[in-house]
Amino acid sequence: MTIAHLPSFAIWLTGLPASGKSTIVAALRPQLEELRLSVEELESDVVRRVLTPTPTYSQAERDLFYRALAFTGAKLVEYGVTVVFDATANRRAYRDFARSLIPMFIEVAVECPLAACMQRDYKGTYKRGQRGESATVPGLQDPYEAPLNPEVTIDTTKVTASEAAEMIMKVVKSRIP
Repeated sequence: MTIAHLPSFAIWLTGLPASGKSTIVAALRPQLEELRLSVEELESDVVRRVLTPTPTYSQAERDLFYRALAFTGAKLVEYGVTVVFDATANRRAYRDFARSLIPMFIEVAVECPLAACMQRDYKGTYKRGQRGESATVPGLQDPYEAPLNPEVTIDTTKVTASEAAEMIMKVVKSRIP
């Protein structure tokens, strides 16, 4: 099945750090590429190294970072690239801004209890927060605003990454003209 003539779109996976977003993206990307879509992943840690090489994670910096991330994704979509955002984006306003820029936008709520995220935390984000080395960890010191009406909700304590990717693909395929 070739869908090269379709308008491009964006999928934003949002959830607490270590909730399983990147693992789902790794399972999702090949399925999107099977449809012969040009896919670009905008993973927040990778993009942040370019935009804010010495991040402070202050509110002002996050506001700027997520505006730039949404703008970048919108430009890619405009040029025919399907964008997968792999970013916590702890405030709804960040994701709503992206939705306002991108006509076909799919928001995926990746849910996982904080305790499970803390156990999975291979990057040490929560440990740094607990030691006081970071004062803005979403879900720990900084609030995480879950989506109000996501197109897909995934509980990573109940489904595998492959099952989660299939759930997202159902929504993608339902939107294909």
